[in-house]
Amino acid sequence: MGFPNKKEINKILKQLEKAKGSLALQPNATPLEKFRWDICQKFIKYEREHGYNQTELAATLGIDKSKMSKILHHRIDEFSTDRLLTLYQKINPKVKLKVS
Repeated sequence: MGFPNKKEINKILKQLEKAKGSLALQPNATPLEKFRWDICQKFIKYEREHGYNQTELAATLGIDKSKMSKILHHRIDEFSTDRLLTLYQKINPKVKLKVS
């Protein structure tokens, strides 16, 4: 069995969009989508490095657990980029944005 072709991969990615769990970054992601995905990764890194669980991190940020879950699983359609950054600044006030 060889590696799946592009059509099969796209079919699987469509199915995964409906599945629970984390969303993957699409290969054709825009720079903004990549940026937003990276912000979510920073929350995950912070959670792991500080030994927090989802509930504790949500409490630290002042949001409910379900919203925290969405961020940690990259399901962030309901969050603006500004909102994600504002939340991240609560745990990393020294965050700096750089456009290159």
